[in-house]
Amino acid sequence: MSTYTHPRVLAMLFLGFSAGLPLLLIFSTLSIWLSEAGVERSAVTYFSWAALGYSFKFVWAPLVDKLPLPLLEHWLGKRRSWLLLSQLMVISAMLWMAMSDPASTEGLRYMAFAAVLLGFSSATQDIVIDAYRIEAVEEKLQALMSASYVAGYRIGMIAAGAGALYLAAGLGTTKEAYVYSSWQLTYIAMAGTMLVGVATTLMIEEPRRRSELSFLESTSDYLRFLLLFACFVSTLVGGYVLLADGITELRIGLEGLGLGASLAAFSAEAIWLLATVAMAAVTSWMLVMLNIANRRALQETYVNPIAEFFGRYGRMAFLVLLLIGFYRVSDIVLGVISNVFYVDMGFSKNQIATVTKVFGLWMTILGGFVGGFLTIRYGVLKILMLGAVMTVITNLLFIPLANNPGNLSLLYVVIGADNLTAGLAAAAFIAYLSSLTNLSFTAMQYAMFSSMMTLFPKLLGGYSGSIVDSLGYESFFLISSMMGVPVLVLIWAVDRYVKEIKP
Repeated sequence: MSTYTHPRVLAMLFLGFSAGLPLLLIFSTLSIWLSEAGVERSAVTYFSWAALGYSFKFVWAPLVDKLPLPLLEHWLGKRRSWLLLSQLMVISAMLWMAMSDPASTEGLRYMAFAAVLLGFSSATQDIVIDAYRIEAVEEKLQALMSASYVAGYRIGMIAAGAGALYLAAGLGTTKEAYVYSSWQLTYIAMAGTMLVGVATTLMIEEPRRRSELSFLESTSDYLRFLLLFACFVSTLVGGYVLLADGITELRIGLEGLGLGASLAAFSAEAIWLLATVAMAAVTSWMLVMLNIANRRALQETYVNPIAEFFGRYGRMAFLVLLLIGFYRVSDIVLGVISNVFYVDMGFSKNQIATVTKVFGLWMTILGGFVGGFLTIRYGVLKILMLGAVMTVITNLLFIPLANNPGNLSLLYVVIGADNLTAGLAAAAFIAYLSSLTNLSFTAMQYAMFSSMMTLFPKLLGGYSGSIVDSLGYESFFLISSMMGVPVLVLIWAVDRYVKEIKP
């Protein structure tokens, strides 16, 4: 039990809180503010770009991994200096949002820029916290670090969700009578709450890292590295935008070849993403060939982390990556449509908030700590298998709920089981991902793994509504549950054929 009170396990609780706080301030809480300010729904899509930071954080993870911050690194060390910088950026973005009234056209534009900055800053903070968590303690404590992080993250979401809404309402703003100052003070208060993370960063110790020779030996090296990074990101974003029309035509063409609408759209989006990454890679290679960028910088930041992983596991690396990409597919696909399902079943907004947000949140936290304890006791792969089996079973529990609309007691049972399972599986899975990383490439490799973890499920989850419209809720829940069965086979195969190789 003393491991739960380990100083770094406790510190991860507060860092998790700092990581979970910004998320809802970009999405659900912000959407309510925009709605009260009279912003049209079409304009709200302007803010979807804020989410790009979370989806593509692996792009600038090498920057965080390799680039020392002048002055700050000497004072705090590499991880803590980047952590402090990202937290100060998060606070600045929140204050910028607070000073922007979306009721005016100019204020809405500034709000959009601030939201994008908040997404980028928050994703950067996630990169550093993940790296710190892996480097700060030995492997046997990783499951507890994961559980503590999940608990803090969820509490941060409560503060930014329910807490911010209660505060804004208490200050007098409503849908009928919009009061900008109420939302302004709310976001200032949320920025102040981020000081929990700042204080934690200043109090913790810098983790020990392996000594390494840096390719950054002069001002010229710094500038060329930053140019490489800027060109990579610009090409990635620019290509994503420029290829949009072509991907629409590709989707139509795939439908014409006999693929269903959902499968054609999913395939087109996957090709879209791969094409933009390929364009960015080609651009980086051309910069090296023209001697504009440093070949060693490209090698150490983007090539070596991937090559090291494949060199360590060989052909079995593909099996590990399949497990990473598919482990959460079942619960993410179901989660996309869950709120719509609760409304369709006749539950009120208050009932949904109480059961799924409050009760469900605490069950997730409980599951996280149970998963952490069991992982230490029985090993990570056994608890990964337990989490996968429980996910298949709990997804099936939604079928009787679909047949008993409005049954509040049954909703408590289903949400309790589902969230307990989610917390348990998440703690074990994060510990597993942490064990795969090499300490020389912590930020880049973990960012790559965590992006893969959600990429395929999110792409597929976008078509949950279409599946429900075509087949109904019962068939959808059966399908989402069966999506978890191949995961059981993947865990068995990894346990049997992939040797545990210490990086």
